[in-house]
Amino acid sequence: MHISILQAILIGLVYYLGANGTPWFTVNLGWAFRRPLLQGVAVGIILGDPVKGCIVGAAINATYLAQITAGGAQTMDEGLAGCVGTALAIISGTSAQVAVSLAVPISLLGNLVWMIYMTGDIAIVHAMDKVVNTGDVKKIVLWNIIPSQIFKMILYVTPVAIAVFSGADVITGMLDSLKGTPVIDCLTTIGTILPALGIAMNFKAILSNTGNRAYLYFLLGFVLYTYMNLPLLVIGLLAVIMAFLQKSEAIAE
Repeated sequence: MHISILQAILIGLVYYLGANGTPWFTVNLGWAFRRPLLQGVAVGIILGDPVKGCIVGAAINATYLAQITAGGAQTMDEGLAGCVGTALAIISGTSAQVAVSLAVPISLLGNLVWMIYMTGDIAIVHAMDKVVNTGDVKKIVLWNIIPSQIFKMILYVTPVAIAVFSGADVITGMLDSLKGTPVIDCLTTIGTILPALGIAMNFKAILSNTGNRAYLYFLLGFVLYTYMNLPLLVIGLLAVIMAFLQKSEAIAE
């Protein structure tokens, strides 16, 4: 599958919009859009295959269930993993398991982008310090939004657009040459294990919180899906209903 330059740029914009510190979706919505599941769906829509985008994004998302960004310290860039990983999977026609194994090293490269961005922002912060001395609030807001976001957009969109546009043929050729070899089997196995590891880390975080009984809901969802064969959509709706009921009881108390 070949993509156009416009599609490559749009995929880069998807990554930028979900990047840490991008203000357009506010903190909570921006954090949600950075998750590989939503990044995968958005990339899938751009490439004309939202279903596969959702499937691949969900597989990558499971690996990063316990991923958090504390105090600006970023260990992995799950947004880059979901964006580029899903794009390469759709373009090359590979499986979700292989996409997961490719996405993990990609997420580590996101740290480099983040460090360059934070380093470059120092110049903007110094410029804002000078504006503060003048007391011009409008200019302070302007420096917060326009120069910093233009710099960030260029820094985030450019490498992703280049990677998915020029790197797609390289990835496709590499995967085609490896078909039928143990390497693909290894990548598939790793891609199957990583989501399980992400779920286990999430479960450990739940159990380590003293007095937290959220693990009971986790186990309930597992039983409903594994032994009662309920669709994930139904389980999700039940979870939403239970959350609203619990919130209503808390407000009433």
